[in-house]
Amino acid sequence: MSRLPCPTSFELSVERGVARVVLARPARLNSLTFTVYRELAECFEALSSCDEVRAVVLSGRGRGFCSGGDQDEIIAELFSRDTAGLLEFTRMTGRLIAAIRACRRPVVAAIHGACVGAGAVMAAACDLRVADRTAKFGFIFPKVGLSGADMGASYLLPRIVGLGRAAEILFFGEIFDATEAERLGFLNRLADAGEAEATAMAMAEKLAAGPAFAHAMTKQMLEQEHGMTLAQAIEAEAQAQMICMAHPDFRIAHDAWKQKREPAFVGAPRGETDP
Repeated sequence: MSRLPCPTSFELSVERGVARVVLARPARLNSLTFTVYRELAECFEALSSCDEVRAVVLSGRGRGFCSGGDQDEIIAELFSRDTAGLLEFTRMTGRLIAAIRACRRPVVAAIHGACVGAGAVMAAACDLRVADRTAKFGFIFPKVGLSGADMGASYLLPRIVGLGRAAEILFFGEIFDATEAERLGFLNRLADAGEAEATAMAMAEKLAAGPAFAHAMTKQMLEQEHGMTLAQAIEAEAQAQMICMAHPDFRIAHDAWKQKREPAFVGAPRGETDP
C-alpha cells in the first residue's frame, strides 16, 4: 500500500474510498506552478497504489477549475531557458498527464469556470468529466504561438470528440462553453451552476462502492487497446477477464445476486492493487 503524500500546493483528502484532489490557488484561478505540477504528478502516482482509494475527484477552489500555467511563475521564467531547459519543462508537464492516465483508479473531473490550457488537458486526461454551466473550455496554445499538441492533447482529445473536431479545437484554440462541450461529447455530465462537484462526487462514490479491481482492469484495457488490432484487443480482454474471474469480487457478485442483495466488493487486496 502506497503512503499518500502531503502536498503543499493543493488539498488532498480521502473519505468513503474517494480521494478529493482540490486545486487551491483561487486568487490565481488555480494556475499551475512548477511545484503544483510536480506535486500533482507525485500525488496521482501514489493514488494508483493506495488501497483505501477506489476513485478520485479532481476539482478547483474559487471561480474556476484551472487557468493553465501561471503567467508569472512559469511563463515568464521559461524565456530565460535554453532548449534543454525548455524540454525539461515540457517533459515535466507531460509527467502529470501520464500519471493521471496511469492511475489505476477512475478519475472524475469536476469543472466550473475557467478550464483552459493545461487545465483543459488535465480534464481530458481524466476518465470522466462533469461541468456546470459556468464552465469555459479552451485548448488555447495556438493563441500564444504554441502547438495545439501539448501535454498529450492531440492523443487524448481525438479519442473523446473525434479527429475532425479535435483538429478544429487544437488549430484554432477558441474558447467554448459547457453547452458546446456537452454537444461535442467532451462532457459526461452537464450540471447546474454550482453542482459540478456534488455530481462528480456522487459518480465517484458509486464507483468506489463498485468492484475496484475490475475498474482498474477496465481503465488499463481502455489505455492499452488504443494501439491494438481487433484480434489483439480480443485476446487482451480474454486474458484480462480471466484474471477478473479469478478475483474474489466475481464470486462476491454472484453470491449477492443469488441472495438478492447488494454485493460488498473487497476491491484490491494487498498485493493485488495493479492488474
